Amino acid sequence: MTNDSSARIVAGLRTWIARAPPGTKLPSNRALMAEYGASPITVQKAMRTLSGLGLVESRPGVGTFVRTVRTARPLDYDWQTGALRSPQAPIPALSTPMRSGVPDAIGLHAGYPDRELLPERLVRAALARASRGEAALTRSDVTGLPELQAWFANELAEATPVGVTPPAPRDVVVLPGSQSGLGSTFRALVGSGHPLLMESPSYWGAILAAAHAGVHVVPVPSGPNGPRPEEIAHAFEETGARAFYAQPNYANPTGAQWSAQRREQVLDVVRAHAAFLVEDDWAHDLGIDTSAQPIAAHDDAGHVVYLRSLTKSVSPSVRVAAVIARGPARERILADRGAESMYVSGLLQAAALDVVTQPGWRTHLRNLRQQLRARRDLLVDSLAEHVPHAHLDHVPHGGLNLWARLPDATDLERLARDCEAEGVMIAPGTEWFPAEPSGAFIRLNYSGPDPARFPEGARVIGHALANSLDQRADT
Repeated sequence: MTNDSSARIVAGLRTWIARAPPGTKLPSNRALMAEYGASPITVQKAMRTLSGLGLVESRPGVGTFVRTVRTARPLDYDWQTGALRSPQAPIPALSTPMRSGVPDAIGLHAGYPDRELLPERLVRAALARASRGEAALTRSDVTGLPELQAWFANELAEATPVGVTPPAPRDVVVLPGSQSGLGSTFRALVGSGHPLLMESPSYWGAILAAAHAGVHVVPVPSGPNGPRPEEIAHAFEETGARAFYAQPNYANPTGAQWSAQRREQVLDVVRAHAAFLVEDDWAHDLGIDTSAQPIAAHDDAGHVVYLRSLTKSVSPSVRVAAVIARGPARERILADRGAESMYVSGLLQAAALDVVTQPGWRTHLRNLRQQLRARRDLLVDSLAEHVPHAHLDHVPHGGLNLWARLPDATDLERLARDCEAEGVMIAPGTEWFPAEPSGAFIRLNYSGPDPARFPEGARVIGHALANSLDQRADT
């Protein structure tokens, strides 16, 4: 029988169902075969179609019936309010960078690079090879694959100067993405109710991880050159904190990269207070005009706990990162990881290791640098032309984002809504402040899809901003 026969049965039964009361039993398959001159397969296909449309329901051993119309009623979850009580930490809305883009919108809000900036050929080949190997069927050790631990340790060792002992592979704990490493590090080194110093503005995910770990965040102001050492020292002395979270290379959102002098000064402050520096090197592979210079390469006394992610540069689907810590700090972080996720998928670890050890990996990073430079410069020029009210303190030397300050009278939430209504998605800067924002900022990602539309996106932002400021002036 052809598909036309199946469609003919569906059409005939839909007419019959429209006149039948809910719960009426349909004719048997044998009766339908005789009526329509169809085969059993064709009748069964027609019944599956009707079931998929929600018109009939099957009762095994009894027959098929016209679906009973159930009156919609509101569901009552009040009992859960009493059972759950108040949350231990504020429940945030979905962060702007994690929102899916509106179809055909110009996405300047996202936190991940566009697909064309990823080493797609290397990733696909690595996943295929990993799926055929032992990693596809065996459990990884809680610390990670030994070969991947060695790779992370060796990479940092290459930046370690003479006179400083480089990290060993055993100092490495592989993570299912650096976000989980932030939570473990904050719980293990700071603890619920205790203070944690943090750059302001700072990565929204770190702010969220700190909140869920129950730590008390103490903001330290940070600008284009990073935080001032005297501000960090004062915060340590005032709060008694024992840890400072920072992104010295291409900070999210500002794009700031600390100078060699600033890195040395901050490390001296941390040492003087017998504290930890949690160094988040999320954009290690995303340098444009410079290369990342990890502070961890200059510390062998265990003051720097170093987080290194591959998610942005390899693939968002290969969520693999590492934390490098020495001494008891490493043992406490490892204990938390064991309780949190036990181990990281060996398949993903093997694939990540395959990608970063291929000859094509270095070629990809060189090409990526050029592509990011072109995108960054195009967005900078577009803002200068179409958004004259936007001020950039500096053009970042790497990373994925521009951090633009707008007039203080700007209603950021309204601006974001107006831009989205015109097909442009932006990220209001309020999410990147652990306390009150110091001004009206927006974060714009230049690694998203379709960079040719950056000028169009800037025109929309400029028009929406001008309208918003004009309306504010009128009131």
